[in-house]
Amino acid sequence: MILPMWSFEDKAISKGYKYIVGVDEAGRGPLAGPVVSAAVILARNFSCEGLTDSKLLTPLKREKFYSIITEEAVAYSTGVATTEEIENINVLQASLLSMKRAVDNLSTSSDKKISADYILVDGIFPIQSDTIAQEPIIHGDSRSISIAAASIIAKVTRDRIMGELHLQYPCYGFDKHKGYPTKLHKEAIALYGPSPVHRKGFRGVKEFLK
Repeated sequence: MILPMWSFEDKAISKGYKYIVGVDEAGRGPLAGPVVSAAVILARNFSCEGLTDSKLLTPLKREKFYSIITEEAVAYSTGVATTEEIENINVLQASLLSMKRAVDNLSTSSDKKISADYILVDGIFPIQSDTIAQEPIIHGDSRSISIAAASIIAKVTRDRIMGELHLQYPCYGFDKHKGYPTKLHKEAIALYGPSPVHRKGFRGVKEFLK
């Protein structure tokens, strides 16, 4: 039986692929902080009711699913593109770079490296790969269980990074808005000016550069 969230994975399995990895990113829209991507390979018997796009879940649900995924995944990893890289190559290219890094970093829970042979990537753009077949999927984080799992890992990981950045730059409220352009965040930028982790080329930040 083909389940809706497994349809892309099952299609790849029917073609003979074994290690099918879902890839997604978090953090293209914020005014501060890195872009974080995750890559996840799930066993076909993996089951997690309610797993979907991380943006549709509460922080508590995301943390719960994060624990389940990291405990039960065949392999998972993350990849980061820094604020400096976002500024140098633009946020889209930085996102694709972080996705590539996540795929390249794949390993099992025992730190054994594992290579994917098929990539399901969220969005319309493929990542750089000369050897691995891949399939971009629009709204993949709500259509593919592997991409949904990756979206959880990426979002939770990035939120934790922003929590750490809050300790370094507490006046901006990164622990609350995670760098997104909320009213509170924009007011803090106007009052204190951009921090070293703000994206200097983004509207809402560049206006306040000295």
